[in-house]
Amino acid sequence: MAMPGSLRRQPANRGLVSHCTHHHIVVFLLTFFSYSLLHASRKTFSNVKVSISSQWTPSCQNSTAPELRPHELWNSSHLFPNADAATLFLGTLDTIFLFSYAVGLFVSGIVGDRLNLRWVLSFGMCSSALVVFSFGTLTEWLHFYNKWFYCCLWVVNGLLQSTGWPCVVAVMGNWFGKAGRGFVFGLWSACASVGNILGAFLASCVLKYGYEYAFLVTASVQFAGGVIVFFGLLTSPKEVGLPELGADGDEVSVEEDANRPLMGSDDVDDDDRNYSIQATDSDNQPKAIGFFQACCLPGVVLYSLAYACLKLVNYSFFFWLPFYLSSNYGWKEAEADQLSIWYDVGGIIGGTIQGLISDVLQKRAPVLAVSLLFAVGSLFGYSQSEYLFCTKAVFMSLSGFFIGGPSNMISSAISADLGRQDVVKGSSEALATVTGIVDGTGSIGAAVGQYLVSLIQENLGWMWVFYFFILMTSSSVLFISPLIVREIRLLLHERRLRMLAE
Repeated sequence: MAMPGSLRRQPANRGLVSHCTHHHIVVFLLTFFSYSLLHASRKTFSNVKVSISSQWTPSCQNSTAPELRPHELWNSSHLFPNADAATLFLGTLDTIFLFSYAVGLFVSGIVGDRLNLRWVLSFGMCSSALVVFSFGTLTEWLHFYNKWFYCCLWVVNGLLQSTGWPCVVAVMGNWFGKAGRGFVFGLWSACASVGNILGAFLASCVLKYGYEYAFLVTASVQFAGGVIVFFGLLTSPKEVGLPELGADGDEVSVEEDANRPLMGSDDVDDDDRNYSIQATDSDNQPKAIGFFQACCLPGVVLYSLAYACLKLVNYSFFFWLPFYLSSNYGWKEAEADQLSIWYDVGGIIGGTIQGLISDVLQKRAPVLAVSLLFAVGSLFGYSQSEYLFCTKAVFMSLSGFFIGGPSNMISSAISADLGRQDVVKGSSEALATVTGIVDGTGSIGAAVGQYLVSLIQENLGWMWVFYFFILMTSSSVLFISPLIVREIRLLLHERRLRMLAE
């Protein structure tokens, strides 16, 4: 019995290895470290908040600063009367950044599909580096302190940094097909976690000289990375004469199913081979998809809403974990920072393993559902775990594995799948727009979540914060439940066909 095309699949790992060239490796590394550098500058701001608060607070309210006379002269340039007011403003800056970043993602995705991805990415990296330098270094050197100026700079920084993720996902989507995409993107999406670690390391190395030098170092490294991206990044295989995914018959025959999205219909007849990354005339570039057209693509809205709930939990751990450990258990800041690394480690491992499993199954949603159900248990276990560092580290790693892993998959591999569906003819010009919609919606959820976490903690306590995380994680499963049911049915249908074919 002839097997349907959906069952005659090239093994994911074999298809991946057979098409991997040194160009693929260079693209992987350049996009990986470009986004790592963007995340490093965000982490630097989080790591130097104590020093910034001290600088913005009068010496009489700051026990770490020497008291200088006359009092009126030396304290006239400070922004806030006490440390609490300074801390509140720093939290406001976080919210401002997240909202501007979310808005920028919707715009950057559209821009990335209409302009050269390399230009957009390098411009965003270099200009964001200049803004970070102005925010943390230049203002301190000039002793210029102004709240409105800081707010404006951080709005601009959020908009500029939003160019990063849609562009790097689109470039990766151009180079890596569905064969092995879950594993490759799962490994590659560790770039954010690596950026967090890199930012913490760079800041800690020079923080003793002043917080302005932490901003100077990260901004300089990010600017240099933007220059390297501009001269070294290849946005698609055609730039070096390689066939694009699905561009010719050989590529399609070897990687028959690689360009068909995981959430697309699997019962399409084998003779229907009209989907292609290019138009009939290879000289004509495909038109960029519109914003509302991208929103109407199957799965985009559902995954966007699920990612909003999931990124809320993810970023809450990023912003609130050290504070939770310090206020609830009296841990030192260094110990809290060490523990937070385990969440990133769990996310790296989780995204890679779950991506590999989804490649084997050729379905993403069921893998996400199982992981998120385990995440509920790990969150409850973490909230009930004992004071011991090793116990907290274990539950922190499990939480990162079951929460960070699905979050990485949705923002990378699944976004690439959504942008290459049959209904858009596999057009690469949909990748950045779809990625911007998914990540932008997630960032809105993360921004709202930071306020809700502080509100719940203040009125109800930390235990209710974890109940809130459990609710958001469960909501992620609820939003993608139609896709879960559909893909499980397809898996069962394929299994029956294989049994009949044997």
